[in-house]
Amino acid sequence: RGFDPHPVCVEFVCSPYICLAFLCNIIGSGIFISPKGVLEHSGSVGLALIVWVLGGGVSALGSLCYAELGVTIPKSGGDYSYVTEIFGGLTGFLLLWSAVLIMYPTTLAVIALTFSNYVLQPAFPYCAPSYVATRILSTACILLLTWVNCSSVRWATRIQDVFTVGKLLALGLIIVVGLVQLCKGHYEALHPQAAFEFLRPVSVGQVALAFLQASFAFSGWNFLNYVTEEVVEPRRNVPLAIYISIPLVTLVYTLTNIAYFSSMTPEELLASNAVAVTFGEKLLGMFSSIMPISVALSTFGGINGYLFTSSRLCFSGAREGHLPSLLAMIHLKHCTPIPALMLCCTATIVILCIGETHNLINYVSFINYLSYGVTIGGLLYYRWKKPSLYRPIKVNLMVPISYLLFWAFLLGFSLYSEPVVCGVGLVIMLTGVPVYFLGVSWKDKPKCIYDFIASITYMGQKLCFVVFPQIDPLEQANPPQS
Repeated sequence: RGFDPHPVCVEFVCSPYICLAFLCNIIGSGIFISPKGVLEHSGSVGLALIVWVLGGGVSALGSLCYAELGVTIPKSGGDYSYVTEIFGGLTGFLLLWSAVLIMYPTTLAVIALTFSNYVLQPAFPYCAPSYVATRILSTACILLLTWVNCSSVRWATRIQDVFTVGKLLALGLIIVVGLVQLCKGHYEALHPQAAFEFLRPVSVGQVALAFLQASFAFSGWNFLNYVTEEVVEPRRNVPLAIYISIPLVTLVYTLTNIAYFSSMTPEELLASNAVAVTFGEKLLGMFSSIMPISVALSTFGGINGYLFTSSRLCFSGAREGHLPSLLAMIHLKHCTPIPALMLCCTATIVILCIGETHNLINYVSFINYLSYGVTIGGLLYYRWKKPSLYRPIKVNLMVPISYLLFWAFLLGFSLYSEPVVCGVGLVIMLTGVPVYFLGVSWKDKPKCIYDFIASITYMGQKLCFVVFPQIDPLEQANPPQS
């Protein structure tokens, strides 16, 4: 009955199970969102496909680095736990602060908007769904899934299992139909001469933004860090899962984009507000309704999954004393982290009302890459700081160095090309510095502040009916008989 902060509570026996879980976690709704942004910033079909392939390679480098960190520092919380262990409380807090305020809510907002666009697009065949309609439907979806996650962990995991079928069905259908189109000779946009015909002048900064868009679809490559403690023979199975799974994901994403271009011109893809729906309308005829339904199922499951994991990150941060203690409490009966879920829900709805999908992707991907780079930089620092520490997995030094070189290129040119979008995320992250010193580092606060915090916590406990998870209420109510 106790609350488990790990998003996955399964013992993996051998590498095939790890590969399957890894694949299902990475392949998500991002592939239905990012193709338009990648093509828009890369400027040509050929360069867009190169970005997708290289994006998979970069994800593999990052996964190997995280695999070493995961078995060297076996703590829940991912990046946050590693950075806190290596660099100290302030750096860890800044990652946690940006994740709680930016990364998870913005990702949730993007997926919710995609869900709304795909559900509403058939009702708006000649134009984009209205701003108000998409926001209302997105908000309703977020509220519904927050209620589900507050009510039962079992319901939340069942939804995740069932709705995973949606994304696999949609991707499988797109790839198969696309391959049929290619066999019929419909590959005009993929000829080398046409593929590298740029729709507009392209710059290095725009290519960097194309990588940010693609990285959104690959997010989830650090999933193994949540299950390394449950993996049998992690030294063998974790790298093997990475070597098998990420190339397969890259192949699926590349084939999906090739399938799009087998039936749509670049101009048609850029004009579409729901690429998979447009693809289905052109090729599936009377069965075209399968596509928006499948993508809606996929995005619905994606929202549920992010709500599930984001609340666990809040739980880890509160348990370490970096967030209010109320966020480390769970419902007395359902054992669900209701305060953390309500915080995630509120932040997501706020971002829903102020952002546009592709700008939000640049926004969240920039902060994601910033966090990844700091974490992988920590790997190099930890190698220098504790060279004799036992590391079950130890990657070649060129792996983190190559990743960090790409990371510096990506962030530098992204900030140059989109200073406002990327700069706002950076500023929000830095606002965590005074919050850390006032809320965490300052221990001798006046009694009135502690009294105020205690009253808010008590009010939140009564409102949400939550307690700390260390004590099992059933064991208290039914003590063992002597």
